[in-house]
Amino acid sequence: MFIDFPARFPEYLVAAIVIILAPGPSVLFAIARAISWGRATAIATVAGNALGMFTLSVLVAFGLGPILQRSEITFIAVQILGGLYLIYLGVDAIRHSRIEAADMVNQGDVRPSQLRSMRDGFWVGALNPKGLVFFAAILPQFLDRDGSNLTAQLLLMGATFALLAFIGDGTWGVLAGTMRDWMANTPSRLIFMRRVGGVVMILLGVFTLTAAL
Repeated sequence: MFIDFPARFPEYLVAAIVIILAPGPSVLFAIARAISWGRATAIATVAGNALGMFTLSVLVAFGLGPILQRSEITFIAVQILGGLYLIYLGVDAIRHSRIEAADMVNQGDVRPSQLRSMRDGFWVGALNPKGLVFFAAILPQFLDRDGSNLTAQLLLMGATFALLAFIGDGTWGVLAGTMRDWMANTPSRLIFMRRVGGVVMILLGVFTLTAAL
């Protein structure tokens, strides 16, 4: 049986777009991955990120939201995990930047596999504090509380948010990846760009940890 769209769905779309366009971990992570590896890796990362966000919305729809609202410790723990994971990805990008740049010149493209890129993006999306706040605290305000199925409404709105995030973050990834392809003509530039991407990821992780503590 099809579910009716909530009456405030247009307002929800506006709120979701504003949240997505505001620079945050997902946008900057997509840009960092594009700078480090190019458009294809950025798109795979964004796809994983959108899937992670949708998974988060499913958890909220089935009861995680109230837990996060009641338990400050749980919310902080999720923020810390997300921050540490971003720092790990940044350090890994910097640590392998010189080796991978040399390998690309000598052997061709050695970017991460699409599956690995999606996996990395998934965990960044699933542990995104901004997503937690939106799904647990903001999204419920747009529900038709007199509707027959609140869970279905939450799932519909979560899927909509994930789709919008994929389009928005993917656009940033393509733009950054195009600039990267234009600039990356030598190993030294590749090394520099990958290290810049790694630093951005580390700074995102530190910012997330700072917000949690």
